[in-house]
Amino acid sequence: MPASTPLPAFKAYDIRGRIPDQLHPAMVYCIGRAYARIIQPQGVVAVGYDIRLTSQDFAQALIAGLNAEGVVTRDIGLCGTELVYYAAGQTGMGGGIMVTASHNPKDYNGLKMVKAEARPISADNGLKDIEVLTRQLLAEGDIPSVFTPVPSLHSTASVLAGYVAKVLSFVDVSALKPLHIVVNAGNGAAGAIFDAIAETLPLKVTRIQHEADGNFPNGVPNPMLEECQRITAQAVLEHSADLGIAWDGDFDRCFFFDEKGQFIEGYYLVGLLAEQLLRRSPGAAIVHDPRLVWNTVERVLAQGGKPVISKCGHSFIKEKMREVDGVYGGEMSAHHYFRDFFYCDSGMIPWLLLVELLSELDQPMSEVVNACTLAYPCSGEINFTVSDAKAALVRIRERFEGEASLLETLDGLSMDCGDWRCNVRSSNTEPVVRLNVEARADRELMLRQTQALSALLA
Repeated sequence: MPASTPLPAFKAYDIRGRIPDQLHPAMVYCIGRAYARIIQPQGVVAVGYDIRLTSQDFAQALIAGLNAEGVVTRDIGLCGTELVYYAAGQTGMGGGIMVTASHNPKDYNGLKMVKAEARPISADNGLKDIEVLTRQLLAEGDIPSVFTPVPSLHSTASVLAGYVAKVLSFVDVSALKPLHIVVNAGNGAAGAIFDAIAETLPLKVTRIQHEADGNFPNGVPNPMLEECQRITAQAVLEHSADLGIAWDGDFDRCFFFDEKGQFIEGYYLVGLLAEQLLRRSPGAAIVHDPRLVWNTVERVLAQGGKPVISKCGHSFIKEKMREVDGVYGGEMSAHHYFRDFFYCDSGMIPWLLLVELLSELDQPMSEVVNACTLAYPCSGEINFTVSDAKAALVRIRERFEGEASLLETLDGLSMDCGDWRCNVRSSNTEPVVRLNVEARADRELMLRQTQALSALLA
């Protein structure tokens, strides 16, 4: 491959590609060497991998590449991305790399990378340089036929016990009630980690698609797909559970269902989790994305917190949280970040906090969420394929800016029109425009404005 040829597996925040044409072991080996040279980790680099059939081989190639540059590595085994974050956040660690393609099809794989203290690596702070060097190393062709770790530089160790203790520290375990929850791991990596967390908790648990299986016999674990949501929702109803929980493949995102089997829009969870964290850290900052904001801002202010807006994306959220010492950051896309978890996202801490919340309240989850949806009905994110995203945003602005009392361009175009607001933003990686609309206690108004905006994007 010529050194000037772009590598399509390199994205804005991570590496994800189809096997073997976009990603293969030789490339992963070169990525390991490039990471070592660009990041220059001062300490051990943790390597974990998900349940995909190629993940363990990719991890071996990655470790061999890191070792070839003199980097000390620690294999933490089959896990989810947040265990790599946990490992990278420990004293003496120089970074971490997770082999995963999350919810992508089963013929994909990828890498998520962090520096010491679990600080994110993205195109803005190293990932682009790693891509350039990876291309160079591939072109040079000095790649072994077998990828073997260097014994003097490599070790294997589990971080599970320490990780479990860490996530359980976010709740008062003694206050949890014996709620009935349905959990759907989607045959991804979440099942065994959930079991390790829940084994000492007074919960009744119904498990579905719990066994890790890289063949994905029930389809790729992506709870954003309606067919995946239907499975969890039906199980909640069938077993009369209090709460349903589903994860994507590497469980850095979690999704929830109330006792009626209704999928809970991620937007409303941001405000609920912010309230939980503010009770422990009065007056703290809460970071949120600009897509849907009113419910979050109202709940944060009512709890005495300080709402802080940030661009979407984990690197932006984490950077803003460190800047303002935010105790929690939330995105409506089901990413939830915690200051006391190295400012990283977790798919396990949120369900613990919701179980704690339901243990405190004398009302079901549906009533908790309905209060939010009635006050601030929203469209949820709607995606439009467009030929010219910039022109589409111009059309929206020209049509509605006369009605807007506040117009922001922090991330796309946000317009506050008094009784309703919207955010329209273009994707960084594909010709897609994403629309979110919310209103103040007027669902019909929200639907009308969503239709009007959609007409300009269709």
